[in-house]
Amino acid sequence: MFDWDGTLFDSAAVIADCIQHAARDMALPVPDRETASHVIGLGLNDSLRHALPALAQERYPDFLALYRRYFLEREDSLSLFAGVPELLAELKERGHLLAVATGKPRRGLDRAFQASGIGPLFAASRCGDETRSKPDPMMLLQLMDELRLEASDLLMIGDTSHDLGMAKSAGVDAVAVGYGAHSMEALSAWQPRACVGSVVELRQWLTTNA
Repeated sequence: MFDWDGTLFDSAAVIADCIQHAARDMALPVPDRETASHVIGLGLNDSLRHALPALAQERYPDFLALYRRYFLEREDSLSLFAGVPELLAELKERGHLLAVATGKPRRGLDRAFQASGIGPLFAASRCGDETRSKPDPMMLLQLMDELRLEASDLLMIGDTSHDLGMAKSAGVDAVAVGYGAHSMEALSAWQPRACVGSVVELRQWLTTNA
């Protein structure tokens, strides 16, 4: 099970930047980079409550429209992290089922699948607008049910404490990647099976342990 933004797709910095720009446009207190990055992976409501506590809920649609405008302007410049397509193809060739568990909305993930060309590698996916927000375990539980797997069959790979908290609540082992939204220190506090600093290190760990 892979997270998307900040794990497979090099988008965490752009997402944080778009949150800051949209907040500035709405004359809201602009969250610092750490706060804006922290909410990556959460569902929309949880993200806005944490990053923009001064934003009234009835103004969420206005903020989302601004955020989407900024993100779409830069989306074409984003790409998968180097080595991700080869890693996923290798895992699939070795017989592993691959899935995505992301706070991204379905429309956004489908667009990213099409643009990156790696959508067919995944057996299943679940998005933030289809179930409960991370770190609630529902996303993983639904994927386990869909793929007819037990918790012991799974490994969650993600770049945020939300990913690791979701995995822990679902009884699933996790590997943290420290090149995305959250710091290596914050991720290590969750005691994942491993905490790697690059796609190369992730590939090496999976080759040995998966």
